Amino acid sequence: MTRQARIVTDPSRKTFLFLQGPHGPFFDRLGRMLTRAGAGVWRVGFNAGDRAFWFDSGSYIPYTAPVADWPDRFRALVAEKGVTDIVLYGDTRPVHARAIAAARSLGLMVHVFEEGYMRPYWVTYERGGANGHSRLMDLSIADMRAALARNEMDLPEAPAQWGDMRQHVFYGALYHWFVLFRNRAYRNFRPHRDLPLLTETLLYTRRLLLMPVFALDRIAATLRIKHGGYPYHLALLQLEHDSSFQQHSSFASMADFLETVIAGFARGAPRHHHLVFKAHPLENDQSPLKRIIRARATAHGVDDRIHYVRGGKLAQLLDHARTAVTVNSTAAQQVLHRGIPLKVFGDAVYAKPGLVSDQPLEEFFARPGRPDLAAYKDFRRFLLETSQVPGGFYSARGRRQLLRQVVDMMLDPDDPYEALRLGKAPPRQQLRVVK
Repeated sequence: MTRQARIVTDPSRKTFLFLQGPHGPFFDRLGRMLTRAGAGVWRVGFNAGDRAFWFDSGSYIPYTAPVADWPDRFRALVAEKGVTDIVLYGDTRPVHARAIAAARSLGLMVHVFEEGYMRPYWVTYERGGANGHSRLMDLSIADMRAALARNEMDLPEAPAQWGDMRQHVFYGALYHWFVLFRNRAYRNFRPHRDLPLLTETLLYTRRLLLMPVFALDRIAATLRIKHGGYPYHLALLQLEHDSSFQQHSSFASMADFLETVIAGFARGAPRHHHLVFKAHPLENDQSPLKRIIRARATAHGVDDRIHYVRGGKLAQLLDHARTAVTVNSTAAQQVLHRGIPLKVFGDAVYAKPGLVSDQPLEEFFARPGRPDLAAYKDFRRFLLETSQVPGGFYSARGRRQLLRQVVDMMLDPDDPYEALRLGKAPPRQQLRVVK
């Protein structure tokens, strides 16, 4: 079909106020391109890490007051600078949640970036909210199919080489170093996580230094499972401090989830089946997951059938997995893509009828129902036509690819979902591998 031309909002009438972004220089690059497009751009920094990665001092606004004063200061900034839009990474940290609430009352546009629902190669761009606050939560597969009927696109395949994990870890360690050692001007700063700054900085640094050791441990564990000759189920773990886990599930801690899964496995899975826990690639050992898993497995009498893998590529473990369970990890998209039965425990954009199982956990481990693969293909295609943008936050090449498209999306009068529904979505980029 012939695509209609898009009328992009006049950038000179837009003023963007950036809040906290992903670690590294992505927000700085994005702000520079919006400025070149003719828009006004300002950045509020809440700590020395924010300041370190925003290189234009003239547009930087330090916030050094107590967090309780932030909503009033935000409203004052909107009036002073003529702000029309706010830009942020993740919508649940306190300073962002309060800004979003105020922005809605003032009629501002809210641009939310997140790690990709189709990660690790794509990133997520939405308006209003992400994850459990995303518009996707209210859209059915039927709604998506109706929107797709106006558009034609070949489904891109996931790249053979994944993302920019090394850069992600590096920028995380560097960001926390600035917050820990250069934060004197931001004495009132309080992190949105409960973990002390020194502990988090040391954990990031430790992970960066021990990446080769962890890789060897992961390879050995994966090989043992691949050559074990037993059926196994896969549990996808998340970071305990991740907003999806904290804000969009009923679990108070990762230990609660581990207990639920191991107990269900012990009661329902056939006795020759095994259970594999795969840690998040950025797991920093804040919680002793391996020790907790071993203790709960022993308590339920299944310690000889439980395995733990420290991060790594999911594809190798999915090759032979019978099922997968998770709270609401975005890695579950790879599970559905392969037609593997999936059980979720939290709110997730992919938790649609026909895609995820509604069976009790014991029954799921015993006789799992398969997902509707045709429905998932339409769901995946809808995401790739709308909120999933090729590229990445952390590597230079990933940022370049992301910026080729996302600035125009931000200036578009319609959000990605509405543009597709109206048949006005612009052509999407061809997929390229980011190294």
